[in-house]
Amino acid sequence: MNQIVLTGLVLQAAPVGEYDRRVVILTKEQGKISAFARGARRPNSPLVAAVNPFSFGEFTVYAGRSSYTVQSAKISNYFSELREDMEGACYGFYFLEFTSYYTKEANDEREMLKLLYQTLRALTNPHIPNRLIRYIFELRALCINGEGPQVFQCISCGKTKGQLVFSVKKGGLVCPDCGKDVIDGICLNQSTLYSMQYIESSQIEKLYTFVVKENVLEELARVMKRYTDVYVDKRFKSLEILETLVGLE
Repeated sequence: MNQIVLTGLVLQAAPVGEYDRRVVILTKEQGKISAFARGARRPNSPLVAAVNPFSFGEFTVYAGRSSYTVQSAKISNYFSELREDMEGACYGFYFLEFTSYYTKEANDEREMLKLLYQTLRALTNPHIPNRLIRYIFELRALCINGEGPQVFQCISCGKTKGQLVFSVKKGGLVCPDCGKDVIDGICLNQSTLYSMQYIESSQIEKLYTFVVKENVLEELARVMKRYTDVYVDKRFKSLEILETLVGLE
């Protein structure tokens, strides 16, 4: 077996047998991997805290024929603040589940890993509303996956001038000439459109550096709810729990 060191973040962890855990880790080098942490449920195991969701760091693993085995871990961030904040933890688990759904093994997932890490950091910042963090994450994750909306020009002809409307079914902005058959058009507040453009185009490290007014937040909520209903082919259990907890629709 070959020993390798992977940088990553634990997305899922589940008990296996009497003392082991099976973990899913999003890594910079190998994409999403599944691995077994032998003895990780023993109280004196050095892996007891390292293989929990949200743990980020370096994982030394052995690559077998069909699976990995975690040998050791050097965790640089446990995101322990989320363990003390029920709402923050619920948002965090939703982001982990969303990420796990969209990522694959042996795929280049560095952008998703970076986005997830910066998003979890934002959750520990009391100055940024959790709802805004959610919509930023969802929109940028969809862009990374190649399903983000066109928010800079008409999706059909490329026109940037005039009264463009946002159509979920068309996948972005539509001008009056191209949108004669559009029945779901939304006239976006200019601040909402600017926010979406910033989310799609800025560096991930600078995503969570702004806040918006309540009316813009509400419009972002409506747009992202409609967009994810159409383009995300999964209902996340963690999102159901989150919406029950915070009363979101």
